Order: sequence, then C-alpha cells, then structure tokens
Amino acid sequence: MIMAFVMAFTLLGGCGSKGNSEKWAYIHDPGEEVIELSDNGHAEYKGEKYTFTKDDQFITLTAAGGDQVQLRYVMNGDQMTLYEKSTYTFSGEKNTDGIVGVWLQDNGWSYQFTEDGAFSEENIFFGHYTVDEANSCIRLMYSDPIEDAYLYYTLDGNKLTIDYPWPMVKMGS
Repeated sequence: MIMAFVMAFTLLGGCGSKGNSEKWAYIHDPGEEVIELSDNGHAEYKGEKYTFTKDDQFITLTAAGGDQVQLRYVMNGDQMTLYEKSTYTFSGEKNTDGIVGVWLQDNGWSYQFTEDGAFSEENIFFGHYTVDEANSCIRLMYSDPIEDAYLYYTLDGNKLTIDYPWPMVKMGS
C-alpha cells in the first residue's frame, strides 16, 4: 500500500521537477541564459529568482520581498524581443519638455537627440528619429544597414528611462 502511494505521488508530483521551462539568451550571445520562465510560475532573470506572470505585452517578475520588474516583450514566431530598462540623466541644463539633448548613463552609454530629428547612440550609431508621444515610443532609423529600433520611454524631469529591444533566441531545455 505504501509503495503504491509513493509511486502515485511520484507520478503526480513529477519527482520534484521544476516542470517545463523556456530559456532565452540574447541572439548575440546564444550560449548565455538571460531569462528562464517555468510553467510552475517561477523565473530566473540575470541570476535572480522570481515568480512571474505574463500577458500579451509584459512579463512581470516579483522578487521574494515583493519588488517587481516589468519587462515588455514581443513574440515573432519562435523568437522574442525583450525590452530592458535603462535610465539616463540629462546632461546640462534641461530647458525642454521632450527628449532633445544629451542623455548619459552611469556606465558611459549615451543618447543625443537633436531638434532636427537626428540622433547618436553611444557616439557610434547615427541616424534619424521620430517620437510617437501617444505611445511613448521613439523610432530610431539608423544610417547604417541596421533594422529600425523602437524604444519605449518615460520622461521624468531630467531622467529618461528607455525600454531597449534585445532580440532573444530560445535555448534548448
């Protein structure tokens, strides 16, 4: 009787397995896992453990202490674009309500947006941009043969938070 109970419990419980999961890596570094989403509601993102919920636009990660990280994502077949947040500080005296100006991050990364619609990303990539204020979206159209990027943003005084799109590839489980 005990043996039957143990076997039934093992079959139903899956031997303590985490269940099925999706593991994703940056397309430019396909061997390094960035995010894992398990069908039991647990996630790991950049080495930190969370629980998660997911809808058609966002993956919401919740840490044990209750802090949340909301990641926008877009699926395209078996590939995912994951948007990660970066905050930039306006360089100089802010005298406009928009994104025009130079924006710096602590790690040295930068954006510069000009009044005539030109941009510079890290002083390496250049092109033109448009802003869709209704959807809080910046479209970067690169001068180099690089696909246009759509950045979601929030502007709070001299702080610009950008949700930057990172193409992801699914890793084998």
